[in-house]
Amino acid sequence: MSEVQAKAAVTSPGRPGLLRRLINGIGVNNLSLLIALVILVVLIYIEQPLFLTWQNLLNSLAQSIVIVGLLALGETVVIIAGGLDISVGSVASVSSVTSAMVVAGGIFGGYLAGSMQLGVLAGVLTGAVLGMINGIVITFLRVNPIIATLGTLAAYAGLAFLVAPGGHPIGVLTQQDFIWLGSGRILQSLPVPNLHGEHWTGIPVIFIVLVIVATFFHVLMRYTSFGRAIYAIGGNETAARLAGINVRRIKLTMYTLSGATAGLAGVLLTARTTSGNPINGVGFELQAITAVFLGGAATTGGSGTIMGTVLAFVLVGVLNNGMNLIGINTFYQKVALGALLIGAVALNQWRQARAERARTRLAASAEMSAKA
Repeated sequence: MSEVQAKAAVTSPGRPGLLRRLINGIGVNNLSLLIALVILVVLIYIEQPLFLTWQNLLNSLAQSIVIVGLLALGETVVIIAGGLDISVGSVASVSSVTSAMVVAGGIFGGYLAGSMQLGVLAGVLTGAVLGMINGIVITFLRVNPIIATLGTLAAYAGLAFLVAPGGHPIGVLTQQDFIWLGSGRILQSLPVPNLHGEHWTGIPVIFIVLVIVATFFHVLMRYTSFGRAIYAIGGNETAARLAGINVRRIKLTMYTLSGATAGLAGVLLTARTTSGNPINGVGFELQAITAVFLGGAATTGGSGTIMGTVLAFVLVGVLNNGMNLIGINTFYQKVALGALLIGAVALNQWRQARAERARTRLAASAEMSAKA
């Protein structure tokens, strides 16, 4: 080994250990969420051992977190940029009805009726268009995001009933290939041991869709210029504009993306419930927003991660599933969800205030050192 190589071997940092790489992958700020999730699972298991069965984990928990998870992933992008989309539940409702109409009745006089691919495409495109409308109202008409999406929340909820024939649900029970998206399983023959006496039933297709979408958003926000632009806009929109970022285009794109993801959630709701119901998405927006803030996103924008959101909506799903198994009244569950949202926002505000105080102390210390 040459002298230069020897010096490089001594001075260059070694490869981080497995634990450090794992922590870096999860995110230091997300460790508290992971610990809380583990504690919650243990407490629920002590109270109700049936929680850790394949039947519950694969059929109840894995499927129940998908819709909230999809809405939360799209919502994360919007909130990191300093915005908010309250209309995602209503967008999912309209997309649910649209996809059901296409699958059950077809288009152009019944042509392509029963096409699963066309039904999925129709639902996603419907969500994208509604999301784009949100973006246009916010970016071009300069309406506050909260007011704008609160208005479209009501407007799209009404639109769902107008689109549905007579305002009634549209059944898709006869379209087995479409229903497979919501109830199908893959890898059923894997040699997985029984869990609490129950055999392995395979991974739900709907859960695989969630994993694929979550991976897409993780890559988008962490490794692309679009993701960096989102963080820049959320941190300081004026500075981002001066840096050459087309803020209008980025905002319009992110609301369209949020709408498309909500549209996909609506499609899966139709497949899972076997009907396109105008009220399918009602109430999901609160759980999605709760998951995003619980995952570490700031109300002012500029911070948050997809990994944090994933851990948060899993935690919310475990909480709801555990309370159902224990037999806690639904009204208490809503109280718990509301308290969780308030607590998550309060915790983020406290973290931001503490970080600001630390920066102020460092700046003061540096100034005193410079004077000395």
